[in-house]
Amino acid sequence: MMFNWLSLVTGLFYIILGIVVIVYKFFFTILEPAIAYAMGGLLILYGIFRIYRAVAKIKNSSDEK
Repeated sequence: MMFNWLSLVTGLFYIILGIVVIVYKFFFTILEPAIAYAMGGLLILYGIFRIYRAVAKIKNSSDEK
């Protein structure tokens, strides 16, 4: 159960990291704008995926009880 909540927090972290990469165009080094947008977009999408997967697991575990 704790893993599902941790996955939610991690998903939120990925979304925030994606926004930071897009805004500041920086990820360990200065990025070109096109690469920053692509990388930030992928990080945001992955964060959304992790949150969706965690919510689905939380709902399944509460349905089983």
